[in-house]
Amino acid sequence: MNSYLILIFSVLISTCSQILLKKASNIEYSTKIREYLNWRVIVGYIIMVISTILTIIAFKGLDYKNGPIIESLGYVFILFLGKWFLQEKITKKKIIGNGLILFGILVFYI
Repeated sequence: MNSYLILIFSVLISTCSQILLKKASNIEYSTKIREYLNWRVIVGYIIMVISTILTIIAFKGLDYKNGPIIESLGYVFILFLGKWFLQEKITKKKIIGNGLILFGILVFYI
């Protein structure tokens, strides 16, 4: 059970990293070097490395077949974080798609 929580946390912080990188890409910078060396990009990549390390740790205690199923939660997390931090619209297609992802996770584990 511990490995499952580690992997879910890893997916969550990976999603946060993606949000930071997306926010950084929406900003106009004066030079190319500032485009790549700003706090959002640096922190985003640091979080991504931490997420990768946590994923490796989690896979030590999981069957490999469970990994992709749990990793698909990232799409659900990004739906809500995109709404809160990027003001993206939640459309019917996104709700249906995320519903299918959650349904697939339930079918796999039941």
